[in-house]
Amino acid sequence: MLLLAALLLVSIAAGVWRVLRGPTRADRMLAVQLFGTTGAAILLLLAQGQGQPALIDAALVLAVLAAVVSAALVQLLRGRSDA
Repeated sequence: MLLLAALLLVSIAAGVWRVLRGPTRADRMLAVQLFGTTGAAILLLLAQGQGQPALIDAALVLAVLAAVVSAALVQLLRGRSDA
């Protein structure tokens, strides 16, 4: 389980790097999507490790919210490029 947590930490670090140094807005948007996915994975690891099934529900909510935010960002960026 510690190896999985370390892998998720590396994934978050790569996402932070891409947000700070991403050459395009699309790269930054994908990094934000990565944060949502990795956050859900972290919550699932915590649910398994601590035996708290409520964290599974929180992970599902976070995954759905990440997808909605990603779609909203696409619409926002599309609107700015047309104007």
